[in-house]
Amino acid sequence: MAKVATMENLFLDEIRDLYDAEKQLTKALPKMAKAASSEELKQAIEEHLRETENQVERLEQVFEMLDQKATGKKCAAMAGLIKEGEEVIASTSDSVRDAGIIAAAQKVEHYEMSGYGSARTFAQMLGHDEAASLLEETLEEEKNADRKLNDIAESQVNEQAMSSGQEATTTSGSKNGAKSRSKSTAGKTRTAGGH
Repeated sequence: MAKVATMENLFLDEIRDLYDAEKQLTKALPKMAKAASSEELKQAIEEHLRETENQVERLEQVFEMLDQKATGKKCAAMAGLIKEGEEVIASTSDSVRDAGIIAAAQKVEHYEMSGYGSARTFAQMLGHDEAASLLEETLEEEKNADRKLNDIAESQVNEQAMSSGQEATTTSGSKNGAKSRSKSTAGKTRTAGGH
């Protein structure tokens, strides 16, 4: 493998990584939506699938601006995150699956925010202003998707998962203790998401 020796090459490498990551996501998101039981979560995932398809098109525009063929570089990180998401879906019961899907999806969003933030900065440094603008647009969509997932988790999904977990456990202690633990778990989604 040839060494990446210039910022231009590093930028192109990052774009290729993101392109492959987004292509992988267009195949994974429908499975996540199908596995979700919360209608709000299902709709959020389906909406983000449409955004992801537009993000692929934006990356193709960036390749065109750079006079490069739109090709991806295998994104092992996204493949791993998707595999983790599939494992969550397979290993959770209906009552907690949505909370697990949100956690897995937020890992994906945070990976993408990091990648798009770096690519946008590289584009700015290299004077690729139009590319930087397209990458910024996608970065904002990723941030919004993360916030929406967080809101869904905190407004309903985590509480529902805690409630059904409390019903399934007969030795869980007092009702007040269950309520207290439920509220602290909802807050952990925000903390775990880095907010």
